[in-house]
Amino acid sequence: MRIKLTVCLLALTLGGCDQPAPTEKGFAGLGNQATAFTPVVPGRAFSFPADHGPHDGFRIEWWYVTANLKDEQGQEFGAQWTLFRSALNATPEVPGWENQTIWLGHAAVTSATMHHAAERYARGGIGQAGVSLTPFNAWIDDWRFSSQATAENPLADLQLIARDKAFSYQLRLTSTRPLVLQGDKGFSQKSEQGQASYYYSQPFFKASGTLEIDGKPHQVSGPAWLDREWSSQPLTANQTGWDWFSLHLDSGEQVMLYRMRQKDGEPYLTGTWIDAQGQTQLLHARDIRLTPQDTANVAGRRMPVRWSIQIPDKHLDIVINALNPEAWMDLRIPYWEGPVRLSGSHAGQGYLEMTGY
Repeated sequence: MRIKLTVCLLALTLGGCDQPAPTEKGFAGLGNQATAFTPVVPGRAFSFPADHGPHDGFRIEWWYVTANLKDEQGQEFGAQWTLFRSALNATPEVPGWENQTIWLGHAAVTSATMHHAAERYARGGIGQAGVSLTPFNAWIDDWRFSSQATAENPLADLQLIARDKAFSYQLRLTSTRPLVLQGDKGFSQKSEQGQASYYYSQPFFKASGTLEIDGKPHQVSGPAWLDREWSSQPLTANQTGWDWFSLHLDSGEQVMLYRMRQKDGEPYLTGTWIDAQGQTQLLHARDIRLTPQDTANVAGRRMPVRWSIQIPDKHLDIVINALNPEAWMDLRIPYWEGPVRLSGSHAGQGYLEMTGY
């Protein structure tokens, strides 16, 4: 799903302290009304490469990459890179200090025994962060997700770079596969009341490069997944958080699932089945059995780090285990995110994100 972490509250803080912050509604303020911004409606026609860039008029969007990696000795790692764009108002972006956009970057690496996360903040309009299309380049400070390919197909070959005191990585991501529109042709509904985002993915990346953690470098490779979403009000005020899965099956198929937890009532559950050729099938709650099992005490919270997932029509019956149950993102808006292993009817690997616990 990649609702992913909003910078709504951070934007209000960084954008100026002379205005009181509104009462938070929904997880991280994502349920706040956004009537001045552009609504998300069904039937939008996506346009590439233009939709790889920012979208004026929408309140929040992100470029989100996760990678499941192994080194030459078979040791497993996860890498995450995210750039969030948050608009303080619905007007088009302008250069200079009058710009009303806040940018936030998250990066993390995970092994079975270690997890490190870092964040960056920037004001728009002054060159510190942004996304350009010619060539495609998403950046904040020296963290970059930049194209090495043609302007017509910028996601065919990319470089992904992040570094902090305890970790760094420099990865090359390549794919010749088509993009995947999530939900109903890119309209990804998040509630029965109609909250939604525009959402597409590239789940067929192959990643390779160097990852360093605690001073030790590793040559790594493995599958990677890009999520792109933009919205104005993606949650209801009643929704407290979500559990999101991106899964690479060894059969060549991919699965994206999420459940939006609520203060009252059953979670909103949906997903997408992606076959080995990239064809998609929308999954409804009736198609999925998603059950949290074992929990762990993580940062003072009880969190489900083992899950069972069944999709009977696809003969999928698997168990998901966290590579490192301690993959807590101890950032301004904290959450859990890390790589997972799959066992059961299908082997594989993937990523799990859990917010609002």
